[in-house]
Amino acid sequence: MKQLPIFVNLHERKVILLGTGEMADAKRRLYERAGAVVVDDETTLDATLAVVALENDDEALAAVKRLRARGLLVNAVDRSALCDYTTPAIIDRDPVLIAVGTGGASAGLAKSLRQRLEQLVPGNLGRLASGLFAARERIKQIWPDGAQRRKAIDAALDPGGVLDVLSEHSEAKLETWLSMPFADDLSEVEDLLLASADPDDLTIRQARLLGRADQVFASDDVPEAVLDRARADAERFSLALWDEKPAKGLTLRIRMKI
Repeated sequence: MKQLPIFVNLHERKVILLGTGEMADAKRRLYERAGAVVVDDETTLDATLAVVALENDDEALAAVKRLRARGLLVNAVDRSALCDYTTPAIIDRDPVLIAVGTGGASAGLAKSLRQRLEQLVPGNLGRLASGLFAARERIKQIWPDGAQRRKAIDAALDPGGVLDVLSEHSEAKLETWLSMPFADDLSEVEDLLLASADPDDLTIRQARLLGRADQVFASDDVPEAVLDRARADAERFSLALWDEKPAKGLTLRIRMKI
């Protein structure tokens, strides 16, 4: 590891930005989104960081040297060799932030990874984080012992757990978990109507739920290739065992512990 990833609080702090054009505008939006006050006067005395987005190489190098001489950490846009720090590709689920960096090796690679991860990380993950923060004292009361508390939280957040971090509705289950923290026989049922017999046509949500299922009830026309997307230890049954039948078509009914 050649760089240390850190999260910097820039709320109401000044950041010097030198340059105009598309690159500079993109940096301005990023830093202002983080709460920074972006200024274009490089003589600003109380700046926290500096960004150089100048097109001319000689001008950019000279600006970096001047700003470094003042003790500022500098990001030189598209000039990784001149950077004291780089800005990552970001997945924002406030207050949860996921940053993907390549040390300036390839912004395109970082962007591609971010786009892939965006599809996996639920939009409600931030609400789950906020809910856990608000419930800290309540969690301490339920599990006074620190080791037991950490174990309980880890189990809840694990894949298939009641607060599985990749579950779209996990924050809604926080109250259930806190109300009945030691229940191990609760379950929920979901019906999945498949678009086709091709497992590659599963939606992201369907694949996620199938991966969490403890029991899978399938109609007779659901192929093995789709069922193989479930956990290896998930129990399999015929959908005909249910008295109440779901809609016709390629259908899976899954049961998950909560």
